[in-house]
Amino acid sequence: MTYTHITVERSFQDKVATVTMRRAEVHNAFNTRLIQDLQAAFNDLSSEEKLHAVVLTGDGPSFSAGADLNMMKASATFTQEQNLTDSLRLADLFDTINSFPCPVVARVNGTAIGGGVGLIAVCDIVIAAESARLAFSEVKLGIAPAVISPYVIRKIGETHARVLFVTGERFSATRGREIGLVHTVVSLPELDAALEKTLNELLSSGPQALRACKALALNVGSMQHETARRYTAETIAALRVSAEGQEGLRAFLEKRKPSWVL
Repeated sequence: MTYTHITVERSFQDKVATVTMRRAEVHNAFNTRLIQDLQAAFNDLSSEEKLHAVVLTGDGPSFSAGADLNMMKASATFTQEQNLTDSLRLADLFDTINSFPCPVVARVNGTAIGGGVGLIAVCDIVIAAESARLAFSEVKLGIAPAVISPYVIRKIGETHARVLFVTGERFSATRGREIGLVHTVVSLPELDAALEKTLNELLSSGPQALRACKALALNVGSMQHETARRYTAETIAALRVSAEGQEGLRAFLEKRKPSWVL
C-alpha cells in the first residue's frame, strides 16, 4: 500500500516492520492524512502473523509534535459535533496501536509533545534518546490531553498525571523512565544499538507466544478472579499443544535453537 506521510520498511527476514512518520519539516506533527496513514498501516500489518515486532519512529530530529498548526486552526472552526468526529478518529488510532497483536516498540529519536506522547503511551516498549523532551502541552492551549489520557494514566498513574497534565511542563526522557512512560534511555548515537538489542530479544521469542503474552499484560489486570483463572489456564493449555509450543519445548530439550530464531 502507498502512504503519503509514512513509510513502512521490513527487516530481519520480514519479522520486523518499521513505521516512520515522514513529516520532518513540521516535526512529524499530526494532520488528517498522517492519522489515516498510521491507521491504515497498523491495520495492514495486524494480519502478518510472522511479525515479532513493529517499530514506530519519526524522521528528522523529532518524534512527533502532536497536532500541527493547520489541524489546530481547523479544529477552532469546527462545530462540537465535528470536533467529536475528529477526536474519535484519533482515539481509534491510539486504540489500534495499543491493541496491536504483537509488540510495538517506540524509537523516540527526539521531542514528543501532546499526541506524540500519546503514541509513546500506546507502545509496549519505549526506547528514548536522552535528549528527547516530552510534554502534555495541551493545557497551554486551553484544551486537555483527553483522548490520550486513558493510555497515559495506565502507564504513569494518577499522581504523575495530576502534575504533568495541569502544568504542561516539559520533562526529560529520564523523568519519563522514572514515572513509567519510558523503559530505556540512551544517548542519541546509541539509540539504534539499544533498539537492535531489544529486537533481538523479541526475535528469539515465539511469534504466537509474543501475542499471547501481550494479551495477558493488557487484559488480566482488569479481569475478575474467576475470569482470569479460566482465561490464563486456557491460554497456557492452548500454547502447550500448539505447533510453536511443541517446537519450543523440543528445542529446549534437544539443546538447540527453535525454528523461529534467525
